[in-house]
Formats: sequence, C-alpha cells, structure tokens
Amino acid sequence: MVATVRCEEIANEKISSFSNNEEWRHLEEAVQNGVVPGFGKKLSSILDDCLTEYDMEAIYFDDGVRTSKRKQLESKLLQLVHPAYQSMLGHLRSKTMEDFRATFEKALERGEGFAAAVHHCTQSLVSKFDEGCKDAAIAQAHWNCSKVRDKVWRDFDAHVASVRAAKLSELTSFYEEKLKKALAEPLEALLDAPSDDTWSAIRRLLVRETRTTVSEFDSSLSAFDIDQAAVDQLLAKLKQYAKNIVESKAKEEAGRVLIRMKDRFSNLFSHDSDSMPRMWTGKEDIRAITKSARLASLKLLSVVAAIRLDDEKDSIESTLSHAFMDASYSSTNRSIQLVDPLVSSSWNDVPANRTLITPVQCKSLWRQFNAETEHIVAQAIATQEANKRNNNWLPPPWAIVAMVILGFNEFMTLLRNPFYVGVLFVSFLLGKALWVQLNVSGELQRGALPGLLSLSTKFLPTIMNILKKLAELGEGQRPNTREARRVPELEADISMNRVESSSISSIASSEVTSSETGVEHTSPEKHSE
Repeated sequence: MVATVRCEEIANEKISSFSNNEEWRHLEEAVQNGVVPGFGKKLSSILDDCLTEYDMEAIYFDDGVRTSKRKQLESKLLQLVHPAYQSMLGHLRSKTMEDFRATFEKALERGEGFAAAVHHCTQSLVSKFDEGCKDAAIAQAHWNCSKVRDKVWRDFDAHVASVRAAKLSELTSFYEEKLKKALAEPLEALLDAPSDDTWSAIRRLLVRETRTTVSEFDSSLSAFDIDQAAVDQLLAKLKQYAKNIVESKAKEEAGRVLIRMKDRFSNLFSHDSDSMPRMWTGKEDIRAITKSARLASLKLLSVVAAIRLDDEKDSIESTLSHAFMDASYSSTNRSIQLVDPLVSSSWNDVPANRTLITPVQCKSLWRQFNAETEHIVAQAIATQEANKRNNNWLPPPWAIVAMVILGFNEFMTLLRNPFYVGVLFVSFLLGKALWVQLNVSGELQRGALPGLLSLSTKFLPTIMNILKKLAELGEGQRPNTREARRVPELEADISMNRVESSSISSIASSEVTSSETGVEHTSPEKHSE
C-alpha cells in the first residue's frame, strides 16, 4: 500500500514537472507553427529524463508496483505529447504536398512526360515524407504513421488527377481547335461551289483530317499513362467533334442558302466562262444562260438540303429539278392533279436528324429566289433590245429596193454630170466630220429624245468650229506658196555666186602660174580686145 501511494505521488509530480518544462513548452509552441527538425529526438530526450527521475525516486519501493506506476506514467506522458506529434505529422504532410506540387510543375515545365514526372516526384516525396516521419518518431512510443502516409498518397493521387484532367482538357481543346481550322475553310469552299462530288469530297476531307488529328492525339495521350478505355473515349469524343463541325458548317450554309443562290445566279448570269462581264449585244441566248444559272443555284440548294456523311444516295436533287426546272413534268402534274412532292416536312429517303431544309422550305426559297432574280433577267433583255435597236442603222430590205428603183434616174443624172459627184463628195466629207465631232452614235445610245436634244445644242458650235478650221487651213497655205516661189530664186543666186567665185579663182591661178614660168598668157577677153 505504501509503495502504491508513494509511486503514484511521484508519478503525478513528474507529470506536473513535465507540463511545466520550458523545453517542452517551446517545442509544443514550435510544432504548432510548422515542421520542427529533430522533433522526435528532442521529445524523446525530455520524456526519458522524466522517466529516469521517476525511476531514481521510486527505486526503493516494490518492484511490481513501481513498474506498474511507471507504465501508467509513460502512458499519461505520451497522451500529453500525442497532439504535438499529430501536429508534426500534419505539418509534414502539408509540407510534402507543397513540395510535390512545386516539383511536379517544374518537371512538366521541363518537358518531362506526365507519367514519368508523376512516378519520379511521387517516389522522391514519399521517401522524403518517410524520413520526416522517422525524424518525428518518439522512442518511448510505437505509433504507426501509415494512416498519414496513406493520406499523403491520396493527396498525391488527387492532385495528379486534377492536373491530368486539366492537361487532358487543354490537350483536347488544342486538337479540337486544330481540327476546326483544318476543316472550316475547306468546308466553306466546298459548300460554296457545289457539285455532284461535293459531299464525297467532304467525306474524304473529314476522314483524312480526322485520321491525322486522332493519330497525333493518341500519341500525346500515351504520355499520361491512362487506361485504354479512357483513351478510346477521348478519341471517340474527338471524332464526334469533327462530325459536329461538318454539321455546324452545313447548318450555317443552309441558313444563308438564299443569299448564296442569288450570288451564284448573278455571277453566272452576268459573267461568261472566262469570268468576263457579259455585254448584251443581241447575240446572247438569254434563255439558255438563265436556265444554266438557275440550274447551278438549284444544285446549291440540293447540296445543302441534307447532311450526307454516309455514302448513301438520295433523290433530293432529282425531285427539285423535276419540280422547278422540268416544264413538262410540272404541266403533267397539273393536268393529272398529282400530289406535289414538295408539300411535305421531310424527304422520303433522308432521316429527320440529317435534314437541313425541308421540301416545303425548298419550295418557298425557290419562289423567293425567282422573285428576287427576275429583275436581273428583265434588265438584260431590255439592254439587249436597246443594243439591237441602236446597232441596226440600215433601213429594211424592201426600203433599199424601193430606193434603188425610184432613185435610178437621179443616179444616172449624177453619172452624166461629174460636178454633182464632186458636190456629193464634199457633202459626204462635211457630213462625216459633223458625225465624228458630234459623236452621234454615242449620244443616241442614251436614248432617242435625250440624244436629239444634245445634238441640237452642239450642232451650230460644231459647224462654226469646222468652218474656222477650214479658214485657218486656207490662210496657212498662202505663205507656204510664197516661200515655195522664193526657193528657186535663192537657189539660182547661190549657183551664180558659185560660178563667179570659181571663175575668179581660175583667173587668179592662171596669173600666178604665168608669173612663175615667165610666159605671158592672155585671157580670151584680152585677146578679143
């Protein structure tokens, strides 16, 4: 009994002494703020000192009682330090997670593979955490930190999963944007210039670009170390995205098909095969040109009326062509009163999910298209008729025959009297000059009445201008004739001067020669004298 009471008193004293220990208090405060290096060793030393003091004071009491109370003291002391130990492990866990985030991010920035970076960083930081746990271990306690270690692993896995999801989302967005750029512009070009091969070309484009992008995406996914089911799901999602791009572009074109039809009709109707603007001179077949341009516009309507990503045939184009362009078919339908194939909200061989423009909408669009393009055809017809009238200056054949028969006597009179021919020739020249100066053909192209009014205002000034030029021409010829007369006189004077100078020089030379030889020579004049 004495040993029990006394050992219990000593144990309580040691617990109180441990609680008031300055080193323990500083260690407890420090561990609340963060990781304390050497925590286990320091705390083990304090506990060992406390237990040693108990052993020294209780050494003379009963061994069984002393040992029992010592175990109770050790248990109570460990209960006091256990919160600090848990705080130490919590800070160690947080510090390990922060180091893992930083190390993992740097590894990815260096270009290291995702799976390799996860493995390297996980092994390194778990080893570091285990070392921290050993450093925090208390010698008197046999506490297991496996639960905290499992939490660290879960933290790593959660962070890796979040980073993987973000990277996969970023990678998926990158390849989706790449696929969109590869498909968008070619799709617009193919749908803008439709033909029988449009949807087959779209399918080839879709398969080619999708295969290339999916292959690159699959290679990029191999670095993330994910299971094949997840890879297949991501690849299927990318393939579906490619189809959605095609469907979206087709819906956009269907929404503005009327504008496209009018632009195509205007372009084909107003330009020839060389893309040169048509000049409606009167030789063009407007009916054939109109039909060709409308067929091209109808082709565009039939192409965007449905999505044809499957290699299946449909009768949309033939139905529209028979309904809108085949006059015999339309008249037959009206005569036997058949049901209009376009009075429907769906095509016979096209599913509803692939229909962009219903038959009823096609009929309405074609009616609006014809109404908005009629003025272009009417304007071309009017221009052609005006050009025919302006270019047809000759009178009718019967008028030419009548003029020849009735004007035969006048023609013979002109042949017998050449003076009349000269007068007619001069009149023709004056008339031609007036025609050129007044620009009669150009003025009459603007219309008969405006052209005549403009010619009437320019007639007198033009005649005065022509007469003035003729007068200036006549005055300019007179000095030229005087100059022409003076030229022979000047030439004669110059030749006489040349003769005189040559004779004088010959006389002088003869005199010089006679004086040198001493023989006198006389000129013919002297001899005659």
